[in-house]
Formats: sequence, C-alpha cells, structure tokens
Amino acid sequence: MRFSIISIFPEFFESPLSCGLLSKAVDKGLISFQFINPRHYSTDKHHNVDDRPYGGGPGMVMAVEPLRRALETLPPSVRILMLNPKGRPLTQKLARELAAEEELALLCGRYEGVDARLEELCAVEPVSVGDFVLNGGESGALCLIEAVSRLVPDFMGRDESADEESFSSGLLEYPHYTRPEEYEGLAVPEVLSSGHHGRIAVWRREKSLEATLALRPDMLDTALLTDQDIRHLRSIERVRPGRNLYVALVHYPVENKRGETITTSLTNLDLHDIARVSRTYGLGGYYLCTPLADQREMARTLIGHWKDGFGATANPDRSDALGRVRVTGLLEEAIADIESRTGLRPKVVVTSAKAGDMTCSQVVEWLEAFPVLLVLGTGHGLGREVLAAADGALRAIRFLDGYNHLSVRSAASIMVDRLLGDTG
Repeated sequence: MRFSIISIFPEFFESPLSCGLLSKAVDKGLISFQFINPRHYSTDKHHNVDDRPYGGGPGMVMAVEPLRRALETLPPSVRILMLNPKGRPLTQKLARELAAEEELALLCGRYEGVDARLEELCAVEPVSVGDFVLNGGESGALCLIEAVSRLVPDFMGRDESADEESFSSGLLEYPHYTRPEEYEGLAVPEVLSSGHHGRIAVWRREKSLEATLALRPDMLDTALLTDQDIRHLRSIERVRPGRNLYVALVHYPVENKRGETITTSLTNLDLHDIARVSRTYGLGGYYLCTPLADQREMARTLIGHWKDGFGATANPDRSDALGRVRVTGLLEEAIADIESRTGLRPKVVVTSAKAGDMTCSQVVEWLEAFPVLLVLGTGHGLGREVLAAADGALRAIRFLDGYNHLSVRSAASIMVDRLLGDTG
C-alpha cells in the first residue's frame, strides 16, 4: 500500500510514521509514503498557496492552481481523498474498502478550506474523520492512514487481531485483562481463567453487547445480531429516558382547514394507538384533552372497558396500555398534573406540519433534565395560542417535503421513536 500525502506541512508526519507498527510496516515494505508539498507547485515567487476569500470573511483559502498542479503529478489510477468535514464518514467499512486499493493520495487542506473549483476539476473524494473542527487535514490523514494500514495483510502480525477489535463486528470491543490476577481488590473475571473457550466466547460477546448498548446504542441499528444477542440485550436493566416524556392529544383549541378555531371529536383509534405507543416506549403518561364533558365521559367508558371490564381479561396487553391514559379538560390541566407528579413544570413542545425549528436531539437534551410534554393536535393542527405559549416547536417530520399530512397516530409513533428509539 502506497500513500501519497499532499500537505504544506510534511514534517507533521515525521514522528507518527517513524514509530510503532507503522514504522515496522515501512521497514517490511508493506506500506510506503511520499510527500508532495503544494508550495513547490506555486508560481508565486513567495511560494504562496493561499489567498483571501471572495465575498469577504476571515482567514484565507487554499488556491486551486498549486493543488491541481500537485495532484497532476500522481498516476491516473490513484484514488484521491481530501480530508474534509463535509465528506463521507471514515468508518471501519470504508477503511476496509480503502485497504483494497494499491495507492491512496491524501489531500490535507489548511486555513478556511480549499477553493471549491478543485473538486470540479479533479476526481477528489471528501472524507471526514468526525464532526469537529481541526487546524488542518493532517491529523485526520493520520487517523485514516492507521485505520487503513492495519488492514493490510501481515501489518498486525496476526490478522485476527484486526477482526476482533471495536467496530470490526459492528459492536464495541469487550474488556481486556492481563496480570496481575487481582489488583486493588479488583479481580479478573473468573471465566477468563477457566480455559473453557466456549464460555469465554459467550462472555466476550455479551460484554461487547453491553458496552455497545451503554455507550453507542446507535451502532446496534446496523449490527448483525442473533436471537441470542437480542435476548441478552433485553435482559439488561437500564434507565430509559421515556419516563420523562409525556404526550398530550389536544382536541381544543385546534384549527379546521379554513384556519378557524374548533373542537374536534375524539376517535377510538387515536385513543388506542397512541396509548399503545406510550406503553411500548415507557412514556410517563398520555393525556387526552377535550373540554366537552360528553367526550370525556365517552373516553372514560372506553378506557373502563379495557381497564376494568371484559377487555381487561380478553386482552391484558391492551388493558395495560389503556389503563395509563389520563383524560383532562384542557392542556393546562395536563401540564399542572405533570408538575404535581414530578415537582417540575414540563417543557412544552408542540408539533406542527407547518412550522417548527426544534430538532429531536434538542428535545432529548431537555429530557435529561426536565419532564417534556409533547403536544399533538387534531383537526388541521393546534390553535395559534397553543403554539405561541409553547417552549419549543418540533420540526415537521418531513420538513424538506411539501406534503406533511400524516395521521396524528402515525406522527406520534414516528416522533416518539426518533426521541426514544432503542438505537437512537
């Protein structure tokens, strides 16, 4: 594997590439490096490679001409990568893909970035090593070099080493131990000294699953899991944030298609389906808000059938879900009830297909410290006074699409999953 590094600071790489496994791989001829300094291709007498940005603003921009000249010295078959935060994320999957190449060129930008015309003129692939800002692409290039090099045959000395580590299996790695057997009262897990390879493999898999669930649950979304893996994950007791999230379905004040304030009638489907979503995700409560006395009485009758009547024995799961619904007159009563139960006034987050700029990640941050009441509207949406009084408005589910006409049941399911999904 050959790496061509395009950088105005080639000396940045001297120490990292001259120690450890990278140095040994160079000595064995497994990998090699060449450095191309864009300053050598500048036509300016001072060898400048940057200039002020068009449109104004702080900093400098790397000019297209020296970089293009530098890239033209590479063979046509070289795959050129530019370290850039807008690029494809550097994952273990991408590292495996790149390790199959014979030669890679890594373009390290500096200053405020690179003249955008370079990407139009040259076959450059942006790659990102993370959602953070660095002084230049050199640090990211080192990450990429190491991630790719260790997948080159014979680099690790024992090829299985690369396959057992974090991310290789789609999970975080299990914990490791070495001598002494006991230190500061902490002993090595007994199973690791048992000599029973089957039990050790099971223990390592379970610890890998536990670490991933605790630290990077998002990885479980793409990890290949067996039925046994899923059973183990379900057995793990953990604090779920759902208890801090509440849902209210408001029937007044809401609007009709002409923008007039109206009161809507409750529906059996809304009552049942949102209750089942609330129970499935472990929400703190589901409030049905209607000022109409006959509608409240109807709701209590329906709930009573499933909570105390025949439905309780015919379908205990439905009884469990419906038994958690609270019927109130107005939204303010639901807010007051949550405050009395938790000691904190909830953050009120309204939903609308027409407006809203709050992201799910922002709501999740609130859930870590406050109860949050997610307010859903019926008819053609919540009344203006409800929207105006809220602490925040959640962005529409399909905010980049002009068509946002989901049923409130579907919208509730999607929103709650985005906030509390197992792999979120």
